[in-house]
Amino acid sequence: QVQLVESGGGLVQAGDSLRLSCAASGSAFSTLGMGWFRQAPGKEREFVATIRWDGRVTDYANSVKGRFTISRDNAKNTVDLLMHSLKTEDTAVYYCAAAAVGTAKRSIDEVAYWGLGTQVTVSS
Repeated sequence: QVQLVESGGGLVQAGDSLRLSCAASGSAFSTLGMGWFRQAPGKEREFVATIRWDGRVTDYANSVKGRFTISRDNAKNTVDLLMHSLKTEDTAVYYCAAAAVGTAKRSIDEVAYWGLGTQVTVSS
């Protein structure tokens, strides 16, 4: 069982930066693919970024590529999402996610564990 707790959300202005963090419990963390998803009001939950168990492979949605960076620290059981040049359309609840295997996929159906989410609001 893996429990995920997000932190770092808040209200920022367009163009600002923000770092989200996810703390994971359990000894299996270092073997699992991890990711971030988001859900805006009235929209479906969508893929943002994933990172392989060893941190060597990452994947990003086109909408955030070049602005967001996902990273992980297996010694601390954490995964971060550093967000630059935030836009109003980045406003959403951001969820940390863990796969059941070493590589996380873009599909929400492949997520084995979810955090409760953290709100990010970007004002114009």
